Amino acid sequence: MSHSQFGLLRSRRFLPLFATQFLSAFNDNAFRYALVILVTYRITTASGGDPRILVNLAVGLFIVPYFLFSAFAGQLADKLEKSHLIRWIQGAEVIVMMLAAAGFWLTARGMAPEGVYLLMAVLFLMGTQSAFFGPLKYGILPDHLREEELIGGNALIEAATYLAILLGTLFGGLLILREYGVEAVSAALVVIAIAGFGASLFIPTAGPASPKLKLNPNILAETWSIVRQAAKIPAVFRSIIGISWFWAVGAVFVAQFSIFARDVFGADETVANLFLVAFSIGIVLGSLQCNRWLKGEISARYVPLGAVGMALVGFDLHFASSDVLPVPADMPLIGVAEFME
Repeated sequence: MSHSQFGLLRSRRFLPLFATQFLSAFNDNAFRYALVILVTYRITTASGGDPRILVNLAVGLFIVPYFLFSAFAGQLADKLEKSHLIRWIQGAEVIVMMLAAAGFWLTARGMAPEGVYLLMAVLFLMGTQSAFFGPLKYGILPDHLREEELIGGNALIEAATYLAILLGTLFGGLLILREYGVEAVSAALVVIAIAGFGASLFIPTAGPASPKLKLNPNILAETWSIVRQAAKIPAVFRSIIGISWFWAVGAVFVAQFSIFARDVFGADETVANLFLVAFSIGIVLGSLQCNRWLKGEISARYVPLGAVGMALVGFDLHFASSDVLPVPADMPLIGVAEFME
């Protein structure tokens, strides 16, 4: 990225949106991974339940809103003034994070069923909030940036999103089981949500792209209509499939790291976070290598290779760990130092 791209971070046309989306992505992932670690190492351990059920339910509850509401969210982003809509969504995040704090508080005080139900509801609400925010954070860029700034602005948004995902996940995963960790995570979620709302207040006004657009409340019909339109343009359709596959597989892997660390290696949450770091570094290295192969050309020709590679590695991981004997429930969990020996 050039100096002019980083110069956007000094501009009110870009910085408030950049800060808003970074804080929102950080909060999403801090909450989700804190919940996964809490379910894996404390809630189900205390109750004798199977953490795999709750963890996979959590993944589904966060992903389903994207399928249900993305098409309608795109319509709203086109019809309404974007900066005001972002503020409403960020204000809703503050309320959702307060509910998350209440859910963590109930769980920490032994009211697991009530707390878990509330936390799962919060997860669905967060997925919904993210589904509505997604079209806005990209759709507003052409309103505030010049044509020659769009690629740089989009690159900064993408880079910040991945950084926020990594930092938020590490923050929630490493802190939640510490002494007063539940209280610290809860307070941080609310404070960061308020900060994100505050940043959104400085986003400049952006006029609606299609103010006369007629909203279609039929979610399934609108989603199918968008898929049909995208299918008419093979490059666009393949890109949608590739991106969807990448995020779906990524979400499943990230959610399973804690289960994999505990059940296969008998390891604690620090090892689960080590897996997350290795996974994130792999994504970065893969992206850099793909850029070297393409030499700056915009092309999706390596997407099938990447998708097949992800599938093969997943199968290999399954078969490599399938013969490992289950870790006894009473065995002390090992940390990073013992795992690396």
